Amino acid sequence: MRLGLMVSAALAAVAVAYAPVAAQVADAPAPAAASKAADGPSRTFTPRDLFGLRTASDPQVRPDGGAVAYVRTTYDIMTDAGRRSIWLVDPANGAQSPLVAEETSSSTPRWSPDGTRLAYVSAAPGGPPQLYVKWLANGRSARVATLEQAPNDIAWSPDGKMLAFTMLVLDDGASLGAPMKKPEGAKWAEPLKVIDQIIYRADGAGYLKPGHRHIFAVSADGGSPRQLTFGKFDNSGPISFSRDGRAVLFASNRAENWRRDPQESEIYQVTVADGALTRLTNRVGPDLAPAVSPDGSKIAYVGYDDQRRRGYENQRLYVMDRDGRNVRVLTGALDRSVGNPEWSADGRSLYVDYDDKGITKVARVSLDGRLETVAQGLGGSSLDRPYSGGQFSVGRNGVVAFTLNTPEHPSDIAIARGGRVQRLTRLNDDLFAGKSLARVEHLPTVSSYDKKPIDAWIALPPNFDPSRKYPLILEIHGGPFQAYGPYFSTDVQLYARAGYVVVYANPRGSTSYGEAFANEIHHNYPSHDYDDLMSVVDAAIAKGYVDQNRLYVTGGSGGGTLTSWIVGKTDRFKAAATQKPVINWTSHVLTADLYTFFGPYWFGKMPWEDPQGYWARSPLSLVGNVKTPTLVVVGEEDYRTPPSESEQYFQALQYRGVPTALVRVPGAGHGLTARPSQSAAKAEAILAWFDRYK
Repeated sequence: MRLGLMVSAALAAVAVAYAPVAAQVADAPAPAAASKAADGPSRTFTPRDLFGLRTASDPQVRPDGGAVAYVRTTYDIMTDAGRRSIWLVDPANGAQSPLVAEETSSSTPRWSPDGTRLAYVSAAPGGPPQLYVKWLANGRSARVATLEQAPNDIAWSPDGKMLAFTMLVLDDGASLGAPMKKPEGAKWAEPLKVIDQIIYRADGAGYLKPGHRHIFAVSADGGSPRQLTFGKFDNSGPISFSRDGRAVLFASNRAENWRRDPQESEIYQVTVADGALTRLTNRVGPDLAPAVSPDGSKIAYVGYDDQRRRGYENQRLYVMDRDGRNVRVLTGALDRSVGNPEWSADGRSLYVDYDDKGITKVARVSLDGRLETVAQGLGGSSLDRPYSGGQFSVGRNGVVAFTLNTPEHPSDIAIARGGRVQRLTRLNDDLFAGKSLARVEHLPTVSSYDKKPIDAWIALPPNFDPSRKYPLILEIHGGPFQAYGPYFSTDVQLYARAGYVVVYANPRGSTSYGEAFANEIHHNYPSHDYDDLMSVVDAAIAKGYVDQNRLYVTGGSGGGTLTSWIVGKTDRFKAAATQKPVINWTSHVLTADLYTFFGPYWFGKMPWEDPQGYWARSPLSLVGNVKTPTLVVVGEEDYRTPPSESEQYFQALQYRGVPTALVRVPGAGHGLTARPSQSAAKAEAILAWFDRYK
């Protein structure tokens, strides 16, 4: 019986195929996941627990350091969706209180300079999200403007009298020919949609509304927003006011051919009074995230010199004078990418985040380039897979609030001060009480190809018994320029619950190990990352508790590409599940949303200029070798690795008679797991597929 083409069919298969997992895994203890006492709750993490998870994000320290506002996300089992609310937590004692917790979804808390008000965005019923300000003294909120589109990149003026933000300004878009006038009362088909924009769709957003993103300013007491920038250009945040409040700094690419140059931008300023524009940086490469120093004399920002057509570059921290002169790099000696610069209160240093060997950290960087790590273990709000990431902010007293994530819990709020870290929230303690989770351990590995060290982590099933033999799942990250780390992952927990050891790694090409390591796959992907991953599997087998005859492999995006590459190179895996893969680089580059980037930077040429180079790196070129039963999973609205990629592979496998099935996730983009029910269904479908091939 096939799993079917839709997640609903996959769930039907799970109902039949998943129950026998414990009984059919010879020599392995029955996974606690599969057994639930009739008179008590499950003692392991279950698919239904995805609805009970809570995550913290976007921590914002009140300027005096006396409180932290953050966004709490919860999941509604009746609507199958997340809802965001804004909470306050006291750094002194961890006491929490809801600040904005209506039925609507609220996010993006931003403190006024004096800490008496909080700006935020809240989704108005039946309309676009709107900009609000809350007065903490009386607890009342007011909408400061009626906006036609969602506001982003909110920033306060230093005197607290004004708010700036970015917002899409719609235009009429393209048209061809004059439409006929339809008779009164007639019901005609939708009119033609004419597209002439270079970037016309984006994963997660779909087909884009015609228009451009511009800078606006509005009184913090409410009023009519004023548009500060104009023209057929996009302007992006984060944005920052000058110290005197007379100008707003932002990033933009205003070159004539800007739409075809996705990696280029400069720092600009626009004066609030008259909209006069001044360009402050000028180089080949992106300059982003301007932050003005407390005394107004300097501007910090991040960026890099674009080497043109190289797959990965470290993003560095720069400081320049207020007029754009005397540019100097502060993190040139750090072979890592940094981001999100924030000034210290005294203006003598900046705080940035960076990933180091899969661990996200916050560092304080002095103006002479000295670096001191002040927090680590930051984690993002992604739940399904253990990606590095996270967010932080800094108070005037030096307290750093950040999202803390471990293999045992999703992101909570923590603070670091005086060399000490204090966890303030424990959002999932009730959910995890009495449950046994997978234990995650570091697994250092050496590549068989060139002896390079490869970081890996291994997750052990609940009630793990080292004297037994377990099946193994190799889980591969996407990107490919991204990194995994020791973080919470629902997929890992569900796989381990089903009785599998799970191993995941950062093969060459992963970020957080320096430019040279990442660019090992420059114009050479997939390649020896395959050898790295096989070495990780060998290292896991060498631990003594993995059954080398029961190996499975899965991964998403770049990890799906590598999964498909692996089964074309080896038959050692009993079954595979390739999720949202690139199968044919020629078709991918010309159908993906970021096509102006993928071809020039990842290949150096377009498909018609080097067809053999594209084919040699396409997993489809190896499909004639594949014998491994391979499940294919993709979101129906994925514009990053479009469904046509997965369908090509599915049909090629079907044509060759290789056992396969196609799972399409309705309404899902590249992320696949925005809906808890679909996230659980995806993991269960993969487990059901693996269970067929023991």
